[in-house]
Order: sequence, then structure tokens, then C-alpha cells
Amino acid sequence: MTVMTEMREMTHSFSGLQRKEMLQNMSEKTFDLIVIGGGITGAGIALDAQSRGLRTALIDMQDFAAGTSSRSTKLVHGGLRYLKQLDVKVVAEVGKERAIVYENGPHVTTPEWMLLPFYKGGTFGKLSTSLGLRVYDFLAGVKRAERRKMFRPQETLGHEPLLKKKDLRGGGYYVEYRTDDARLTIEVMKKAVELGAQAVNYAKVEELLMKNGKLVGVRVADQLGGNGEKSSYSLYASKIVNAAGPWVDTLREMDHSKKGKTLHLTKGVHLVFDQSKFPLRQAIYFDTPDGRMVFAIPRDGKTYVGTTDTNYKGDIVNPRITVADRAYVLRAANEMFPTLGLTEADVESSWTGLRPLIHQEGKDPSEISRRDEIFVSDSGLISMAGGKLTGYRKMAETVVDKIAAMLVAEGLVSATALSPSRTRTLPISGGEVGGSAKLESFLQSKISQGQRLGLTSAEAALLARRYGSNVDAVFALVAQYWNEAECRKMPAAVLASLVYAIECEMAVKPADFFIRRTGALFFDIAWARQWKAPAIAFMAERFGWNEAQQAAYTAELEQLLHEAVNPLEA
Repeated sequence: MTVMTEMREMTHSFSGLQRKEMLQNMSEKTFDLIVIGGGITGAGIALDAQSRGLRTALIDMQDFAAGTSSRSTKLVHGGLRYLKQLDVKVVAEVGKERAIVYENGPHVTTPEWMLLPFYKGGTFGKLSTSLGLRVYDFLAGVKRAERRKMFRPQETLGHEPLLKKKDLRGGGYYVEYRTDDARLTIEVMKKAVELGAQAVNYAKVEELLMKNGKLVGVRVADQLGGNGEKSSYSLYASKIVNAAGPWVDTLREMDHSKKGKTLHLTKGVHLVFDQSKFPLRQAIYFDTPDGRMVFAIPRDGKTYVGTTDTNYKGDIVNPRITVADRAYVLRAANEMFPTLGLTEADVESSWTGLRPLIHQEGKDPSEISRRDEIFVSDSGLISMAGGKLTGYRKMAETVVDKIAAMLVAEGLVSATALSPSRTRTLPISGGEVGGSAKLESFLQSKISQGQRLGLTSAEAALLARRYGSNVDAVFALVAQYWNEAECRKMPAAVLASLVYAIECEMAVKPADFFIRRTGALFFDIAWARQWKAPAIAFMAERFGWNEAQQAAYTAELEQLLHEAVNPLEA
């Protein structure tokens, strides 16, 4: 293999085993664009930019999707909430974007009928709900099969018998889209890499590099260190985008541009219950007496409930659920589902995420914007603040339009060399299943294929749904590692998923695998506990960890498992 071939393969690699070589390679070239932040916003920008022909690099100080993008309510909202604020334009745009997100990655996004019960004296009334949902269907361009339905009280209880019966007046029935937020982010990132972008996790920006007062690059530190190897790299680009989510203002402080509009962080908490404790059969949306939106959603044998919305000024890297947070969500759940009698002991897992909202200096703290905005500083740092999971693709298109125009105006890129945005119809990695209409037939075919390999129907179904059109690569690993899995006393499906995560999704820590690549810590914490030891042993061998490194990564995962169940007292 020639050196050029090796370099070309590295450019298109997303292997955790090549991470350091990729950082070195990135430091030896100049990019059109560097994206700081590997959440859904940064991943979307990288994909849009690279797909137009811009040479793009992306770095994140943590794992991809480790911040807000793995800690949301995991819904691709259609914008119904904005209808209450009479924000017609946003409802129309968000509703249409939701459909695009679904079609481009139907394996990670699923239509979910949502039941909105209304009660005497409650936030929602029969007439207002019916009218609101009808207007919403029209504005959002909802498919005929997914348009709203209205139920009488008995029909409402027929769909979900656990609901509070007292003063029930009926229910509205409409479609939301449930997603795996972290896997959506990973799949978008993988598509960007497939097209030639370079992306590396655990690479923290420690300095903005300036020339004549203008931003020309960043100095990043490898957060994984290791054995006295080079740990600092200078990366250069014509334009640099700050898509760091809750850390946007931290980077703005580096070039003294944090002024005017700044971030205001709020915290959202979700609790997970086993279906044996919370046998919810129907996704429910309801408002609490204090006006907060709460969802209760069945998923993979579990039910999760959230969210809270409280101001936050604590640790951004590791926001924790508190005893008060847990009590609030439990109280909300027990008020809406009074026969359950849920207690702290019934909470199987939890997660806490931060929303980076925008606050204008001099305005009342209540005037917080949930919209996305672009800030361009005097140094040239382009910051993307705010925004929602649903709108990630459109946000990316907007900011890359701006960047492309700047590059052309400055003579750094030829207008003829760039194509318009094409992400509206570009399947993300794993999404090439023939669109949503052909997803089920695709899944059935792959489940049969997996069973022929020796997998159970449940194992094959899980892999097919998780990886979509990439499942053939995972099935190949199942066959390749079958005997080794037996020797390690772990299922071949688990070991193949781990190898795929390492070699194709840049998982480099046990936490990456058990949280962002599988979601197990949230939705199957017993599975995570069962396979953590053999998984860590395998990773230690593949990455060549010494005893101290293995112990540190093990302790990190153990701490995260503990925190998922045990809230802070304050």
C-alpha cells in the first residue's frame, strides 16, 4: 500500500485505533473549515460543509454527542409547543424538518403516536387542543395518515388505562418522532467522514491561534495523553465555527467576544423505569401545574419520564440529577398516573442534560430565546448558539451558506467549486434502507440474515434497527469474532457491536460504548453491568492500555453507573 493510499484511507477513517495518527494528519494540512463541537449541531455543519466540497475538520473535547446531544428527551419535535406562542413560521419549518430528518435516517428515528390528555381546569381544553392540532397539521405539512385525532374520555383511557381518570375530558392524538439522539449524531458524523471530513474526539481547544488579529487556527490538546507521546496539535483553517453547545461562551471568552447575547443554561432531567414498574403502553404528553412540559414514553421495555427546566450554573461537563429533581419528576408522574405509586427505588436509571438558550444583556431573565443564532466576532470566530435537535440540518445549511459566501467573497474558494446544500435528500450513514416506506421489509430481511448467522431473532433485530444499512458490516464481525466471543464468555452480538464501535465509530473509552454507541447505561443498565468487565478487557488489549489506564477507565464507567441511579443531595 502506498503512502498516498494510506493517507487517503486515514482521511476516510473513523477508527478509534487511528485517532492519534489522524490528529497528526490534521495538523499537517490547512482546511477550509474547522468545526469545534461534536454534538448534533457540529456534526450537521461538518456534513453540510463537506458535502458541498469544503475541506472540513471537526474536534470535540469529549466524546461525540457527550453533551446535550445524548441527554435530550430524544424526540424530533414537530413544533407543537411553538403553536402555543403563535410562532407560525417556526411551526411550519420545524414540522417540515422533522420529516426530512426521518426520511434521511429512518433507522434512528421512529414515528410515535403521542396522546395529549386534557382535564377540567387544565392547560389544554378540548376545543383549543382540537383547533391547535388541526392548525399544526396544516402548517407542518403532516402526512394524511399521521394527522390528529380527537378522543372522548373512554377512548383516551382505552389507549392508556394508567392515566388519571378524575376530571378527564378527552385527549388529542398526534404524531411525534422518537429518536436515539446520540446515535443520530454519530450517524451524521459518520456520513461526513465518509465524504472526506476528518473528525476526532477528546481533542480540546486550548488556544485560538491569531494572525494580525484574525483567527487562523486552534491549538488542541489530546485529552487521552499516553506514554509521553505528542499531545498538542495546531490545526489551521480559513474559517472556524464554534458549535460547542453549552461551551459556546467559553470559546467566545477566548477571543473576548462574549458580549451582547450570551448563553443561559437550563437543566433537564429524565428518569427511567422498567415496564414491570411502569407498564406504559402509549406515549403521553402533559403539562404540570407549574407549566412545564413532561413526556412519558415507552421504549425497549422501559418507560422514561421528563423533563425539568431549571436554571443551571454548575459543572457543565457532568451535570447531575439532584434529589429535588428526582422528587419533582416522580411527583409529576404519580399525579398523572396515580395507580402506580412510583418511588425512588423504582428508578432504574436517569440522565441530565443542559439546554443552551440565549439571553440578551439588559433584558429580563424571563425573556430567553430558544431559537438558534449566529454570532461572528471581530476575530472571525463564527459561533452557533441555541437551536434544537429537530432543526440541526437547517441550522447547518444556514451557517454553511454564510461561511461559503464569506470564503467566496474573500477569494479563498471559487464559487464554481462549491455545490449548494444537498443534505435535504442525503441519507445519513446507515440510512440507505430505501426510505421509511421500505424500512420494515429491510429489517425483516436483515433479521432473517442475522438468524442464519446464529443470532437470536431479538439480537438480529436490535442490530438491524441500531445500525440500519451498516448492519452488514456488523454481521461480518459477528461471523469473524464468533469463536473469540465464546472464549471471552460474551455474546457474539455484543463483541461485534464493540468492535464496530471501536473501528467504525471512534469509541475509545468504555463509557463511549455503553452510553453513546448503545444507550445501554440509560435503557438497559443491567446489560451494561453484565458486559462491562469483558468489554473493558477487550478494549484494554486492542488499545494497549496499561493497568493504570484500564483501572481509570473502569472507575470512570463505574462512577457513571453509580450517578445514573444515585442523585446529589443538593
